[in-house]
Amino acid sequence: MATPQERLANALEALEGLQAAGRQTVRSKDLTRDARELLSKNGFLKEVMKGWYIPAQPGQPDGETTAWYASYWDFVREYLTERFGDAWSLSADQSLLLQAGNWNVPTQLLVRAVGGRNQVTNFLHGTSLLDINRPPAAEGSLVQLQGLRLYAIEAALIEASPQFFANHPTEGRTLLALQRDASSLLERLLAGGHTVIAGRLAGAFRNVGRDREAEQILQAMAAAGHRVREVDPFTTQWPVLAYVREPSPYVHRIRLLWEKMRPDIPERFPRPLRRPNDVERYLKAVDDVYVTDAYHSLSIEGYRVSRELIERVRGGTWDPDGDDVDRKHRDAMAARGYWQAFNAVKDSVRAVLSNENPGAVADRDHGRWYQELFAPSVGAGLIKAANLAGYRNSPVYIRNSRHTPLNAEAVRDAMPVFFELLSREEDPAVRVVLGHFIFVYIHPYLDGNGRTGRFLMNVMMAAGGYPWTVIPVQARDRYMAALESASVDQEIAPFASFLAEHVGKAAPAAA
Repeated sequence: MATPQERLANALEALEGLQAAGRQTVRSKDLTRDARELLSKNGFLKEVMKGWYIPAQPGQPDGETTAWYASYWDFVREYLTERFGDAWSLSADQSLLLQAGNWNVPTQLLVRAVGGRNQVTNFLHGTSLLDINRPPAAEGSLVQLQGLRLYAIEAALIEASPQFFANHPTEGRTLLALQRDASSLLERLLAGGHTVIAGRLAGAFRNVGRDREAEQILQAMAAAGHRVREVDPFTTQWPVLAYVREPSPYVHRIRLLWEKMRPDIPERFPRPLRRPNDVERYLKAVDDVYVTDAYHSLSIEGYRVSRELIERVRGGTWDPDGDDVDRKHRDAMAARGYWQAFNAVKDSVRAVLSNENPGAVADRDHGRWYQELFAPSVGAGLIKAANLAGYRNSPVYIRNSRHTPLNAEAVRDAMPVFFELLSREEDPAVRVVLGHFIFVYIHPYLDGNGRTGRFLMNVMMAAGGYPWTVIPVQARDRYMAALESASVDQEIAPFASFLAEHVGKAAPAAA
């Protein structure tokens, strides 16, 4: 008879087989009852609803959302396919959000399905699904993205709710930028005699500076005998960008986020100061704050570090070659990596204080900061050397956040435009706030994004004449909430105010 340990090991082996096959959703029928009960009892499976599970990590508190948010879209795909086969699609509004690069987990997902019950199905952590008995996107109007059945962009713009552009201006502008001209939209508008929608789309195009497409819609509809009243569906007027026809929606998304957010920052941030003339004095002040900075930055990320450990690393008494505990200790590796990265960042600070363009310096140097952060962990065999290669090649999720960072391919589209915007930005306060926020919004690395983002923030601080600024671990919840507001609701004001509050403010000393 198998021991309890052997039974659990067998159950884990079965779960591993499912995950190796790309499954992030588990049905009751996928495992034996004994395996399901063992895995659930030991925290390896979490029930979403009767008969449906997702993999989880043992020991996580009840309010931990990461496993659910990481599995959400895979779960939705499996669940809807099981219920409706191919006779479903997401709503037009949700289709537009996803195709504009917004993969945030919605509070309620609207689905059109043949046989929908017009009822709400509750999921985990306050999320739910409403399936309505309506025809899904028809052939010719349907696309698939990561296995999800969506309205094609042109069809979705016709079917979308009147409030879409007002509620989601960044996504709306992104999608309009992807349209080569109005021809594909006009074909649908004319076929359906959609005069109200034609007026809304003409107004949307004009709002973003594409008068040619607006006139194309109005003239074609008039030629077909339709009277169209142009209405601007956006509730705000943003600066008109040069709408280069980029193949990636993520490029437009980063540009639009920057332009939307930048006006809200200067009034909430201290006025920039003149760059220090005495570079060595500024760097001495940076050195003086190192222990406090390392303690708080590492503690924010969940590492258990102490002043003693940091001082051992700084003073050279940390011995990974001769001391087995130091060699294997994860927190010690993080502390050593932080010390090495900190010194690399000081070189970047010196460069911006010598009047080099701060965005260009960050573009050139951020890869080195990241490599120094994790070099000790690679040397100790805690992570693979391949992790130092550069930007990630797989998905990454932020703990307890509804924001889903960009996919790996999109990272390579977004990072160059991010550094382009940072290099062109003239307002030091905007460089500080958006430099930090957009970097962690993209989340280009598998790990270390928060630490690297705070390093980047402080290089921008130096360029603006501000002192090196420490975000205290005691303010972690407010810090993360402000980042969440910017990522999910596109409201940068809380984050700008939070950072402004801590500029030049002494953080509590390391414990």
